[in-house]
Order: sequence, then structure tokens, then C-alpha cells
Amino acid sequence: MLAEGWRQRGAKLAREVAAARDLVVEVAIDGFCGAVTKTEGGYVELEDRVGKRRLFPLGGGFMIDGEPVKLVTPKAAPQGRTRTASGSFAVTDQRARTALPSRILVEGRHDAELVEKVWGHDLRVEGVVVEYLQGIDLLEDLLRDEPPSATRRYGVLVDHLVPGSKESRIVDAIMRGPHGAHLRIVGHPYVDVWQCVTPAAMGIRQWPQIPRSVEWKVGICQAFGWPHETQADIAHAWQRILSRVTTFRDLEPSLLGRVEELIDFVTAP
Repeated sequence: MLAEGWRQRGAKLAREVAAARDLVVEVAIDGFCGAVTKTEGGYVELEDRVGKRRLFPLGGGFMIDGEPVKLVTPKAAPQGRTRTASGSFAVTDQRARTALPSRILVEGRHDAELVEKVWGHDLRVEGVVVEYLQGIDLLEDLLRDEPPSATRRYGVLVDHLVPGSKESRIVDAIMRGPHGAHLRIVGHPYVDVWQCVTPAAMGIRQWPQIPRSVEWKVGICQAFGWPHETQADIAHAWQRILSRVTTFRDLEPSLLGRVEELIDFVTAP
């Protein structure tokens, strides 16, 4: 009875369990039960069913299905081939490449920033530059000043390219002109590239319907309760929207396919 460790004899030893995300555990000392949300700095964060979060030191003092466990930091997953935000395999040993003479043209800064965020790695690997026009109305002037050719093709992404729209009429006229053979003009159906971010990524059921009498971006900011009085307010609103995009899954398929089509067009031999 007086031998060392007699109190621990017969006690069930706690097994070690990796504190993987979404693992549900109970805190033995007070009965708090929650799912693992993250591990950091020797602590584990648990979230209960009503959204309350608490931090606990990793180690003993936890239970799973009534059995004592010790939570430990999960082992890092083995490094394999990583994917880019666009879903393609990342190229890690690529040397800097001289930009191709061909270009992808988009209507505005927001379009360019969205394309860069999702396809930036792919475009740098291919040597493709994205430029913005500040409006499809200026495309004809650019084509006149810097005409495309068999070795310098232009892929153009247009907002609101639907039958009967102003944009569709401009595109039809350009494609009938002298530069159509070396152009690929595609578009998405939305009023603005903001809507190419899926409602799910925004945490909403659907994008608000804005009356024609209200400037669309201003109306969106009003609907979300965001400041909208100045251009700086609109720029800040876009950054909030762009922050919701991490991968191609956060974008509408009608945009994804069109951008991939343009990349293929301007990089084809």
C-alpha cells in the first residue's frame, strides 16, 4: 500500500488524441462540451452548440464518450502538390517569365483584382498580363491604337454581356470589324463583377435587387448597411467583398469558365 504509485494502479490511462478540427470533446472539470475550432500556442479552442467559444490548455482533462483523453497538437499533413486558388497545381520552381505580347483585358480595377486573386499564380506562370479598360466603351480605341495580331491576341472579359444589352451591341460591332480574328470577347451575365462572388461566400441567400433608378453599387452598399457616400466608401465595400473570396469555389461558374477560356486563348501556340 505504501509502494510508490499505488494510487494510480488500476486507473484508466488517458489516451492521446489529436485535436483535429470539429472533434467533439467534453471538459472533465466543468462539463463544457464543444467542437475543436483551432489549436494554437499550446491551447485548444472549443465551440459549443450555441456558438460560445472557450480556450483550454492542451493535455489532459478532456473526455470523449466518457473516456479520458489527452488532446495533443495535430501532426502537419504531409506536403504534396499544392493547388492554387484557381484549383490548378501550383508551380514552385518556375523562373520569372517574360510577359507574352497577348493580353487579357477587363473592364475595371475590381475585375482585375478579382482575376488576380484567383488566377494570379497561373497568369504569372504563363506570363500573361491583365489590363483594365475603364469601360468596354474604350475597347475600340485601344484596338485602333494597338491592334491585335496572330502573335498578339487579346482576350476580353465584359460585364453584363447578355442579349440586347449595350455591352452586347458594342461587342457585336467590334467582332464584325477588322480585328475579330485575333480577339476573344466573353462575358458574364451580372450587372457588375461584384455579383460574380457567390451569395454563399457572402453569407447571404441572394444578392439584393437594386432598382434601375439607383446606382447599382450604391444600392448594394445601402442594402448591406454599409457607408456609400463617397468613392472611398465604394472602394472599401469592394475590399469587404473581395475578402470573402479565397478560391474558385467562391465565384459563380459563369465567370470561372469565361476566364479559363480567355487564358487558353491568349496562351495557345
